[in-house]
Amino acid sequence: MNLAARTRNLNSMWPVLALLACSLPQAARSAQWLDVLQPFVDRHELAGAVTLVASKDRVLSLEAVGYADVAAQKPMQPDAVFWIASMSKPIAATALMMLVDEGKVRLDDPVETYLPQFKPLIIASTAGGAQVRLQKPRHVITVRNLLSHTSGIPFSSSVEAPTLDLLPLSARVSSYAMQRLMFEPGTDYSYSNAGINTAARIVEVVSGMPYEEYLQRRLFGPLGMTDTTFWPSEGQLARLASSYRANATSTGLLAIRITQLRYPLSDHVRRFAVPAGGLFSTASDLAKFCQIFLNGGTLAGKRYLSEAAIREMSRNQLPHDVASARFGPAEPAGYGLGLFVESSGAFGHSGAYSTNMRIDPRHELITVWLVQHANFPGNGGKSRDAFEEAAQKQFASAAGRPPKK
Repeated sequence: MNLAARTRNLNSMWPVLALLACSLPQAARSAQWLDVLQPFVDRHELAGAVTLVASKDRVLSLEAVGYADVAAQKPMQPDAVFWIASMSKPIAATALMMLVDEGKVRLDDPVETYLPQFKPLIIASTAGGAQVRLQKPRHVITVRNLLSHTSGIPFSSSVEAPTLDLLPLSARVSSYAMQRLMFEPGTDYSYSNAGINTAARIVEVVSGMPYEEYLQRRLFGPLGMTDTTFWPSEGQLARLASSYRANATSTGLLAIRITQLRYPLSDHVRRFAVPAGGLFSTASDLAKFCQIFLNGGTLAGKRYLSEAAIREMSRNQLPHDVASARFGPAEPAGYGLGLFVESSGAFGHSGAYSTNMRIDPRHELITVWLVQHANFPGNGGKSRDAFEEAAQKQFASAAGRPPKK
């Protein structure tokens, strides 16, 4: 190779070399924290994980540990795809709150304002409790009740078996209207996929487009969330982390399928969107979504939510006695609108296969924890806490803020 050619090659490599040079200190710090997680992998208590820490304007760390496929010894990669399950709920709440911001939906409107057929009944007892009868609830179900799990609607309906994705959203929501309410709306808390799915149906009716199209146009496309979908492509499936649970003796890992969804997962004809728990995503995509909340509703110059909407979503919406009973009596945490909230002011959501995202405004930190575990053998369930603690110590102090007490 002549001198001119070598010079051209070196020049073309400078951007890559510069990027590597800038990342070396960060990589060294991240390697120390991965040491916290590696023992869980070595003990076969954790298959693998992708971890992300971000501030409001940049990703501070994106790392992978362990295996995406234990049997094949396939290393976990930072761009691995995960079923995020109920982490879909904050996305559904955000979709609806965008319409609230636009004045097209009001949180305290009855659900039947937007879905006239939605008038479920409640079972009431006679004074002696010997007989029961069906009657109209004293309080109508509001949009707020749907997003805060205070509607009284059961978790799901019989048409959502054996998997949750067998029918169009409109048909599933119609089945919820025939369910008997568990309690008077607004008086108690019961975690409900059906409630969040009903909120997403309101998004469809008010926006005039399918829910998945609304998400793509209003959130995923503008945010650049290119790997977030209900139907992973063949390329995304090649990056899908395998799912696991503890084996029969709880001494190791057993590979499983995602039992709540129908296979093949890429089937766009026989599988339908599940707003409350059907999305697949990556750590990088979820970081972009979370950054909206640390930036007062904006990202990269575009507004997605108002600050008022974020305040409503991230504050406890449950009656104090209910929050105390469900989440603890001392400064109880609770549930906002599509988000679990903590007494510290942090908020976020977890998923059925142990995924989690947490937004901490006090420390201006986002953490994303992606694994695919229905449960864990041994002490594997402590791995996320180990990550969260390491992230707080490492990055809160690095940013000049004290770590969380």
